[in-house]
Amino acid sequence: MVIGIPIAFISPSTGELREQPLIPLFYASIAGIIIIVFYSSYKEKKERQKANEKRRKSKK
Repeated sequence: MVIGIPIAFISPSTGELREQPLIPLFYASIAGIIIIVFYSSYKEKKERQKANEKRRKSKK
């Protein structure tokens, strides 16, 4: 996804800037990055909740 952003503006075959950038590719790359960040933070939050639950059970 990080590679898709420059490809949207620079032609890989010639290395020159495109006259018409590939806007759908740019926005798809940005959306993919955002989805990955949200999913990883959601997953981390769930793991933290499970760890806290385990800690509370072990104290009893």
